[in-house]
Amino acid sequence: MTSDIQERALHVLETVFGYPAFRGQQADIVEHVASGGDALVLMPTGGGKSLCYQIPALLRDGVGVVVSPLIALMQDQVDALAEVGVRAAFLNSTQTFEETLRIERMVRTGELDLVYVAPERLMTQRCLDLFEDSHISLFAIDEAHCVSQWGHDFRPEYIRLSILHERFPQVPRIALTATADQVTRAEIAQRLQLEEARQFVSSFDRPNIRYAIVEKTNGRKQLIDFISTEHAGDCGIVYCLSRKKVEETAQFLNENGIRALPYHAGMDYAVRAANQAQFLREENIVMVATIAFGMGIDKPDVRFVCHLDLPKSLEGYYQETGRAGRDGMPSNAWMAYGLQDVVLQRRMIDESDADENFKRVLSSKLDAMLGLCETLSCRRMRMLEYFGERSGPCGNCDTCLMPPTSFDATVPVQKLLSAIYRCDQRFAAGHIIDVLRGVESERITQWHHDKLSVYGVGADRGEQEWRAIVRQVIALGLVTVDHDAYSSLKLTEAARAVLKSERKVELRQYQKPVKQKRAAPTRGYAEMDLSSTEQAIFEKLRWWRMETARAHNVAAFIIFGDATLREICKAKPTSLDELRGVSGVGAKKLASYGDEIVAIIAEMV
Repeated sequence: MTSDIQERALHVLETVFGYPAFRGQQADIVEHVASGGDALVLMPTGGGKSLCYQIPALLRDGVGVVVSPLIALMQDQVDALAEVGVRAAFLNSTQTFEETLRIERMVRTGELDLVYVAPERLMTQRCLDLFEDSHISLFAIDEAHCVSQWGHDFRPEYIRLSILHERFPQVPRIALTATADQVTRAEIAQRLQLEEARQFVSSFDRPNIRYAIVEKTNGRKQLIDFISTEHAGDCGIVYCLSRKKVEETAQFLNENGIRALPYHAGMDYAVRAANQAQFLREENIVMVATIAFGMGIDKPDVRFVCHLDLPKSLEGYYQETGRAGRDGMPSNAWMAYGLQDVVLQRRMIDESDADENFKRVLSSKLDAMLGLCETLSCRRMRMLEYFGERSGPCGNCDTCLMPPTSFDATVPVQKLLSAIYRCDQRFAAGHIIDVLRGVESERITQWHHDKLSVYGVGADRGEQEWRAIVRQVIALGLVTVDHDAYSSLKLTEAARAVLKSERKVELRQYQKPVKQKRAAPTRGYAEMDLSSTEQAIFEKLRWWRMETARAHNVAAFIIFGDATLREICKAKPTSLDELRGVSGVGAKKLASYGDEIVAIIAEMV
C-alpha cells in the first residue's frame, strides 16, 4: 500500500471493525480499489470478502453501491454495518414508497457510506438515474459467479451488469465470488467487462472444514447419528434435492429431538422468510433446504453442512459446504451418497431441455463431482486441484484419517458388464445385482434370467457391495443409465476394453458402515479450548449476547461472533482499554457494550 492509504485503511480496520491486521490479500485489494482500480476477487467463504469493498467505500468520497442477489439478507448486512457505526441502507422491493424516497434522498446527499441493491432494482431506469445524479465511490458486485451460464447459480439479470462499465466508466468496480473455476473466472471477466481488471485469487482451501462422504444406506438415520454424535445442539444446514424431501427430513429431525426448519422455493414467501430469519437470529437450529437457500449467508457459527443428495457440481458443493465455519472454527462437511444419486443426476441431465453442448458441460461437472466421491486420495487435494490449486494431503478429511483400500476389480466388473449385456441392457441395477447374486424371484424366473451363465456368479458379494461396484463403474463411464422408465443399465464403448481384458479396473473396497465416533479436533487449527472458568464466562456472554440481540432486533452474531467472545474469555479484560485490544471489538461496539462486558467479566472472575 502507499503509506497514506495504508495508514487510513489500517485505522478504519482497527477502529471501525476492531481487527488488528489485514488477512491474506485483503490489504492489496483494499489499496488497489481505494486507489480507483478495478478488481476481480476470488476468496473462500469466511475469508473476509466484504471488507475488500467496505473499507475502500469508507476511504473514497461518495456512496459505495453493493449489488447483492438476495434481498432477504440485505437487512442483516445493513444491521451489521450499523453496529460498527457505518452508515448503510438498502433499496429493494420490501420497502414502502416513502422509505424508498428517504433512502434515495440520502444517496443523493451523500448521507450514506454504502447502499445495497438487488441487480433487478439496479437495472431500472430510476435507479440508474439516481446513481448518475449521485457521487458514487465504487460498485461492488457480490456473488459474481451468478453471471456465468456454466455456473451453479446462474442469474440472467447479472449479465446486464456490464452497463456499469458503460455508464460509469470512472467509478471503480470490484467483482467478488468464493467459487469459480478458470472457465467461470474468464466468463465473469468477459461478461462484466473486467478483462483489464486486476485479479486476486486466494487459496480455495478451508482447512477448518473436515470433509467426509459416506456410503448411503439409510440417509436420514445416518444423518441423525451424525448430528447426535458430532454436533448435538449446534447450528447446521442440511441440503436435499427436492422440496418434498426437505419437508420430510425437517419433520423427521424434529420428531427425533433436533430443532429443524424447512426452506425451499415452493413455500409461501412469508413463511420462508420467517424461517430464514429465525435460523439467522437464533442458535441451535438446523435448516433443511434445497439449494434455493444459502447464497450470501453471513452466519458465522454454522458448524456443519450435510448433503443427503449428490450436488450437481464441485462448484455447488464447495459453495454450499463453505457456509460452515465462516468464523474459522472446526466444522464438518458431511455427505451420504449412493447409487441412486448417480442414476438420478445422469437422468436429470439426459432429460433436460439444454442443447448437447450444455449437456456435455453438465456431464463433465458431474464427472468431477463423482470423482471427488470415489477418490482413493485426499478429498481436499482433489477439490483444490479442480480449482487449479495444488496441495498435499490435508490430514483432515475422511480419506486421510481413515485411508480407503483399493482392489483389482477387473473380474467382478467383467461379471457385472456381462450380466448387463446378457440381460439385453434393458434392466435396472437392482435386477442385475439379483442376477449376479443368484437371487430366486418371480421376476428373474419370468425373464428366464436364472438360466443365464452369469446367474449366481457374484454370490460371494453382498447387495451393498455390488451397489458400490455399480456406482463406481457408472462414475468411471463404463456404464450409463438410460433415461427410460426403468433406468436400464447400458454399456458404453469404454466397456469393450474391460470385457476383453485390455483394461484393468481399480475400485474402492466396500466398507460396511460403522457407528460413528466423535471426531478428534480439527488438525492444524489453533487450540481454542477454554478452561472451566473461561467456559462459564463464555456461556454467560452468549446469554448476554442473545438478550442484547433480541433488544436490538438483530441476529446474535451481529453483536459479536463466537470467535470474539472466546477471545474476550481468554483475555478477561477488566477495563475498556484492555477490551479495546480484543479482535472484533471496534470503537462503536466498545462504546455500546464495553461497560456491560467488563462488568460480566468482573462478576465471573
